[in-house]
Amino acid sequence: MHVLVVDDETEMAALLARGLAGEGYQVDVATDGIRAITLAGDQRYDLAVLDVMMPGMSGFELCRRLRDQVPGIGIILLTARDAVDDRVRGLDAGADDYLTKPFAFAELAARLRALRRREAHVPTALEIGGLAIDLSGQRMTAGGREARLSRTEFDLLRLLATNRDQVLPRAEILETIWGSGNFIDPNIVDQYVSYLRKKLDSISAPVRIVTARGVGFRLTAEPA
Repeated sequence: MHVLVVDDETEMAALLARGLAGEGYQVDVATDGIRAITLAGDQRYDLAVLDVMMPGMSGFELCRRLRDQVPGIGIILLTARDAVDDRVRGLDAGADDYLTKPFAFAELAARLRALRRREAHVPTALEIGGLAIDLSGQRMTAGGREARLSRTEFDLLRLLATNRDQVLPRAEILETIWGSGNFIDPNIVDQYVSYLRKKLDSISAPVRIVTARGVGFRLTAEPA
């Protein structure tokens, strides 16, 4: 397993690198986002541990770029800020997990192991009707046309596709994708359904997202 550690605090980066090497990972370190992007262009990384508060390119922006550049990479964000909005922003940027400083290294190691187990059991593709969903590349194709998805759009499509023809309540979608509805406007589900519908329309995908009024949504294939 190849891990990219990105932190502008050199002592912290070195500490993380030593600890992860001790866990059996192959580790590369970058102290800024530009260097990280360069490394990711030359190496294939399985996991990345990113500090959020860095000068120049923030961890949020780096997360988005790595998600686009390295299909299937697992990403954990590290931050000294524990605000709900920051956690939501990080997850929307494509992070798989979020750890607040200070933290015990054992917890980071455990979360990386959990992420590896989760990714190991995820299929690489799904197909519904004539729509093919690339689960490692966050893109979908239909009739030779392709559309790339944001992390949240992708998570929503995958959830609906794995429960095809079943109505998923808004509350369940909110809990599954955003983790909790306590601090998030439930209308965000409808907003992302709208985004996803536009992406599906852009490639003339032979599927549609049906609204069950007052309940939620389901994904179904169009009749042949």
